[in-house]
Amino acid sequence: MNIPEVGFNHAKTANREIEAIDLEEIYQRTHRLNHTPTLPHRVNFYLLIHIEEGEGSHFIDFVNYPYQSGAFISVQKNQVHAFDFSHRPKGKVLLFTQTFIDQALANMRLPEFTPIHLEHAYQPVFTPDSEVLSSSQSILAEIVKELSYQNADPLIAMFLFSSLSLILRRAMPESHHDRLNKEQLSKFSHFIELLEKNFQRTRDATYYAEQIHTTYKTLNQISKLATNQTAKQLIDAYTILEAKRRLVLDGLPTQQLAYDLGFEDASNFVKYFKKHTLLTPSRFQKQYSVK
Repeated sequence: MNIPEVGFNHAKTANREIEAIDLEEIYQRTHRLNHTPTLPHRVNFYLLIHIEEGEGSHFIDFVNYPYQSGAFISVQKNQVHAFDFSHRPKGKVLLFTQTFIDQALANMRLPEFTPIHLEHAYQPVFTPDSEVLSSSQSILAEIVKELSYQNADPLIAMFLFSSLSLILRRAMPESHHDRLNKEQLSKFSHFIELLEKNFQRTRDATYYAEQIHTTYKTLNQISKLATNQTAKQLIDAYTILEAKRRLVLDGLPTQQLAYDLGFEDASNFVKYFKKHTLLTPSRFQKQYSVK
């Protein structure tokens, strides 16, 4: 069975581009959804999941990340993820779109939502200390309350969301992205945006440097500051991640996927994939495909 792709329900949120859902609500309406939340599915929006009580693990891009009470779990746009309902944890889920992020960035101070999932040290689960947890839960409760109003004000929701994001960001371990100045962060974000659109066509770091009007050396410096990886390593990391997603999402045969990703022939793609994963594409597909 292929992994479904799940879109954001714009009509349900009156185009506010953000929604708050109680985990209990997801349990109750699972049978009415067009996908099974506990099985891998790809989302075209962001999620911030707060576990108020309970424990388990959250599946994100083929890795299971354990969590406990008080944890915040971040899922980025286009990631493949799955909930763990085995212990029926209690909590809230914020779903929000790229449009919401862009609007929030234009209206107030907000941490850039850069693709940190390409870092080697990527850790999407964060459990703050009791003081930060108390503040975060209070703000989250205000977000939920504001969004429950029929005439909810998007600007109030943005201010509250920005506050929550900044409080959590300040409490988190230092990210490589914190080392970037505004210009470097802009270039890095542009690089990743171009990579997502063009990785099938080229995996040449020089091409991307030229497109963002910088040098190969500067792009490498920015990439290393942002993720502790070179630009080429980032390109390879994204290509492999997308190959994994498509192998399982679409159930594509190796030859077709090699062609789609711009490889000259299937054998080159198999060598490339095995070099980075120690598995052949077909072996990986069998290992992670949902039965």
